[in-house]
Amino acid sequence: MDARDDLIINDQYSLDAHHSEEAGKKIRRKIWIVTIILTLITAVEIGMGIQFKRHDDIWEVIKWSFIVMTLVKAGYIVLVFMHLGDEQKNLKWTILGPYLLFMAYLLFISLTEANYVYDMLVKYL
Repeated sequence: MDARDDLIINDQYSLDAHHSEEAGKKIRRKIWIVTIILTLITAVEIGMGIQFKRHDDIWEVIKWSFIVMTLVKAGYIVLVFMHLGDEQKNLKWTILGPYLLFMAYLLFISLTEANYVYDMLVKYL
């Protein structure tokens, strides 16, 4: 007997693939909705990247829009693909709170250092 045959014989760990056609349609619909939402956000990001250049007056707004849209996509991926969206509110915030705090810290450090490097380049070039 193979080492993994116990999983086949013991039905305790088998996957529950016996769902109705209605449940299958619901799952496929959710997959399509997730795909469409993530594709639309990505398309908006790409469109903004093509349309606006660094020398435009609204570049600061565009830069922050990219950051916000990227965080929205990351949060949505965590909620859907890691099944966090199905959990209770307290558990969601227990997991997402430190993540959001850490992302805010990384953004702060990145933008602060980028501004310093830019100021030094402008000053000495």
